[in-house]
Amino acid sequence: MKKYTILIIALFVCVGAFAQEIGNFMGREPIVSPEIGKETITFRFSAPYADDVKLTGGFAPLQKVETSFGTMDMPGNIDMVKGENSLWSVTVPMPEPELYTYSFIVDGVSVNDPNNIFMQRDGTRYLSVLLVPGELTENYFEANERGNLNQVWYDSPTLGMTRRLFVYTPYGYADSKDKYPVLYLLHGAGGDEDAWSTMGRTCQILDNLIEKGLAKPMICVMPNGNPTQYAARTLMIDEKPVDRNNPEMGMMGNLYPKSIVEDIVPFIEKTYKVDARPKSRAIAGLSMGGGHTITTSLMYPGFFDYICPLSMGIGMRFGNDNTDQEEIMKNYETQFKALKKEGYKLYFLACGDTDFLFESAKTLDKMLTDTGCEHTFYVTPGGHTWSNWRIYLNTFAPLLFK
Repeated sequence: MKKYTILIIALFVCVGAFAQEIGNFMGREPIVSPEIGKETITFRFSAPYADDVKLTGGFAPLQKVETSFGTMDMPGNIDMVKGENSLWSVTVPMPEPELYTYSFIVDGVSVNDPNNIFMQRDGTRYLSVLLVPGELTENYFEANERGNLNQVWYDSPTLGMTRRLFVYTPYGYADSKDKYPVLYLLHGAGGDEDAWSTMGRTCQILDNLIEKGLAKPMICVMPNGNPTQYAARTLMIDEKPVDRNNPEMGMMGNLYPKSIVEDIVPFIEKTYKVDARPKSRAIAGLSMGGGHTITTSLMYPGFFDYICPLSMGIGMRFGNDNTDQEEIMKNYETQFKALKKEGYKLYFLACGDTDFLFESAKTLDKMLTDTGCEHTFYVTPGGHTWSNWRIYLNTFAPLLFK
């Protein structure tokens, strides 16, 4: 019975959204949402058949929520008020400059804002976006000089697949005879090759930094870090079956890091105008991608001169890993000493101070210190969020290829 109730609510919501579009088309006064004022923002939603409508998003007051990772601060709900013509609305104080995602909760069902064309895909879900202007977000808007983003297919013999990745080329690349450095930028669990360009605003950030002369013109390669996927699930391509007896094929196994160096980098250096030297290679990633960054740089010391793991560290256990912790740390010590011996130009570690992986990042910081590996440990307020990862990209990109 419950599933039918949810279905009926969803149908009412769809009818309401469709009615909003028809009303706009028929010449009625359009619904503006979100409406950004000088000190407030107003959200509006037409829901004639709803009994309760709430607003939730990254700007909403936080509440404590129990998760599999422990107690975490999560956005709460804001009540909306029903007015004339069944138009629900709420006005909130202007939040701090940031890129927020939000939705309406209509009788318990999460709904996007049908009057907002700014959307963002997060894995298997789509979210309405609110971009509040300010100093923090100035590089999240479109620059005057914009590069290109291409969807590219390549062969991965290591994984036995033809896979897709996204490649950003900076403004002026097509007409230039220069050879460019490359940033290999890796996403986290639940993401895909589209994550950094969509939620991370990578193209906008790099365009603005390059236009301002704060970062060197660079190519940015954003691959799919899920070793069983040919591409993002939105392409409706079946995933490759996983050999459960081969731990190397898992998300944190070594086959994907191997494919970065032995499949992706050679493809990029053959296909694009690239300076194919370690001093022109950087690797960075968030969360799972931070783990891939750490692993790849240790498997191939000296291959990347710029190494930037974000919101990740060492010392964690995954699945049924019964390896002795002391043995794990001894192996890391040996690997980091080898990395130091081969040399690099920058090791940029970043994490939020309330991130559930902060302790592992601190363990990595200590390991780098104990093995004499020069590095930066960039700690910010906040947790495991895109708001932090965009800040990190803004911060380390100007440090690359100097």
